[in-house]
Amino acid sequence: MKVVIVGGVAGGASAAARLRRLDERAEIVVYERGEHVSFANCGLPYHVGGVIPRRDALLLQTPHSLKARFNLDVRVRHEVVGIHPQARRITVRNLATGEILDDTYDALILSPGARPIIPPLPGVQDSRVHTLRSIADMDRIMAAVDAGATRAAVLGGGYIGVEMAENLAARGLQVSLVEQAPQVLTFLDPDMAAFAHHALRAHGVELRLGERAAELQPMDTGLRVVLANGTSLEVDLLVLAVGVTPETQLARDAGLKIGKTGGIVVDERMRTSDPFIFAVGDAVEVYHLVARNRTRIPLAGPANRQGRIAANVICGVDSRYGDTQGTGIIKVFDTVCAATGAPSFMLRALGIPFRTVTIHAESHASYYPDSHPVHLKLLYSTKDGTLLGAQACGKDGVDKRIDVLATAIRHNANVYDLEDYELAYAPPFGSAKDPVNLAAFVAVNDLRGLAPVVDVDGLDAELARGALVLDVRTDKERAKGAMGGAVGIPVDELRGRLGELPRDRTIVVCCAVGKRAHVAQRILLQNGFRALNLTGGYTSYAMAKAPTMASSL
Repeated sequence: MKVVIVGGVAGGASAAARLRRLDERAEIVVYERGEHVSFANCGLPYHVGGVIPRRDALLLQTPHSLKARFNLDVRVRHEVVGIHPQARRITVRNLATGEILDDTYDALILSPGARPIIPPLPGVQDSRVHTLRSIADMDRIMAAVDAGATRAAVLGGGYIGVEMAENLAARGLQVSLVEQAPQVLTFLDPDMAAFAHHALRAHGVELRLGERAAELQPMDTGLRVVLANGTSLEVDLLVLAVGVTPETQLARDAGLKIGKTGGIVVDERMRTSDPFIFAVGDAVEVYHLVARNRTRIPLAGPANRQGRIAANVICGVDSRYGDTQGTGIIKVFDTVCAATGAPSFMLRALGIPFRTVTIHAESHASYYPDSHPVHLKLLYSTKDGTLLGAQACGKDGVDKRIDVLATAIRHNANVYDLEDYELAYAPPFGSAKDPVNLAAFVAVNDLRGLAPVVDVDGLDAELARGALVLDVRTDKERAKGAMGGAVGIPVDELRGRLGELPRDRTIVVCCAVGKRAHVAQRILLQNGFRALNLTGGYTSYAMAKAPTMASSL
């Protein structure tokens, strides 16, 4: 059996290694048009920032090492320029010599990845404009920084944009991040993305949200980035990180089916519309586990699993790729942001009824040193409490909680299940009531009507219907920041001051994070009032609605 793989890195390299482990006799050829067949592309920004000091640490495998370990025929600087499915042949160009050659296959795996989107801006071809996809791209950015660049702009606030902003700032550059959306990291809800905004600003990154570049003007002293609102930035280097588009031209030319999202259509065994051709990684369409629609989610984890599954199927091991749920995590200076499942905007667009709760709990027992808040949000079905999504931000313990919740979503768990999760506890590592459990308690109380909540997004609607905000923090806390028009009664005084509150209006109870508001809400409900708890409390409100207030949180 002869298997040809087009493209290396995550999907292609994983498929090649798995193929060899399953079939010692197979002929396996890998064509990679770049100079490096297996490198840690997710680590590229961190070499720019000096976090990963050794460049060669990013080079995971070479053609020589893959030949020695797996007996793979790896040909770098070779680009597959044509596929002839009926003959099961490919046409390849040797980029070093220009020579054209043909090759055959019994099975073909496409792992072409995705390329950075280059917006059609005047001046975008200037040598000071960069993208970051390869080792060579990284080297060019490093050279610009080492040559004395002091000012940088990043266009785009996704994973790469935020990581590049952080790492350029770590190198001492003055950094501006321009994002057309009103927030960075759009896999997060706005109230959670606010924690990333706070971290970026706290470390000197200028955020230009809701703005876009209109033109790039070369200058003797640098590059002027002219924004659509008429303002401009003068920089020494510019990084484009506005998104990626799948590399599908080869598949299109071969007549393979391309989906509405622009990705290659594959079945659950990673087969394309041709039974002898498989496709994996950033170029393929996947089903979203929660949304139940086709989408593209360019992440390394899914690409690795897809490569393994394609290899299994080719070797006769029946394997199927489950739907992708988009679990992701990112470091933003000293803050970590992570998510899994569907964010609010996706659920709204699909018309899926849902509710949310947000808690701000400690990463481990508060009395043990170095505990930090974990800001955790659950999105769940109004019908049966099925977990639809989860998001978390904080300095510590974020990865632990999002992995638990990603597993829960994968197994169709609901918030009632989360109440009973038995998670590891000792003071240095967690709490007897883990944040996952605590968030579930709030959600279950909401669904059972014991303590219904309203989130920050729903607050304006409640106020429009005449609701009154009751702030049960202390007078000292409220003096540092409070919602306009809120009535202040500390929770410990509430039982004696119920007469001050109207019984013909809904009362939205607010405290710092929601705990005292829950106590106050139960008092009100059992005394005949209509009361909602503002989930996440003033902490969530300040981050989402009044970020200048959040600087003291």
